[in-house]
Amino acid sequence: MITIHCRANFQPLTNMGKPPLRDYTATNAASAPPLLNTLTPSRRTSLNRAFAAVYTCAIVALCYRHTQTLLSSKTLVSFYVTLTLFVSDLILAFIWASGQAFRMRPVYRKEFPENLEKVVKTSDLPGLDVFICTADPYKEPPISVVNTALSVMAYDYPTEKISVYVSDDGGSAFTLFAFMEAAKFAAHWLPFCRKNYIAKRNPDEYFATDYKMSSETEDI
Repeated sequence: MITIHCRANFQPLTNMGKPPLRDYTATNAASAPPLLNTLTPSRRTSLNRAFAAVYTCAIVALCYRHTQTLLSSKTLVSFYVTLTLFVSDLILAFIWASGQAFRMRPVYRKEFPENLEKVVKTSDLPGLDVFICTADPYKEPPISVVNTALSVMAYDYPTEKISVYVSDDGGSAFTLFAFMEAAKFAAHWLPFCRKNYIAKRNPDEYFATDYKMSSETEDI
């Protein structure tokens, strides 16, 4: 297994060039700290809960019916057949019930990362360790893994607080060579993203779409 540790040793970007938040009034902005996120309950909440209540009643009725059939079984064959159906329905009921938690109160969230620096000091931000795992350079082409690592290293986050670890369980020399070349490319790509406020920081994704052509872009 080969483990590669990468650190984005470049100056952090303090302004992503995003438009200012305009979803709250000037009065609220003056009396309260800037919003980091908003939460809006879904309109489907009541319908989901009503459906869950009806479905639960149907499950209870079904279980009651299976219990009555088990108690009234007169032959061993009918008893085991009913018991098998009962257990199957219990398993299906458990699977359904375990998936209802996120339907009881679905919400929509909107984040405002541009306000983070107004609430928390950069020095107080936690350190981030990002692990990227790969195993087979043929099933997982190194170029895809490299693109993932480069996009993470280009995060709008203090560079001294973010580390990227690539674990190659296959121990491929091909993958190692790819990351040696990626380290050279990162010295150009990361400053380019921060200087030009690039939103799509995955190189493959960026160059696959329409981008602004310039001499610097052509060199990259």
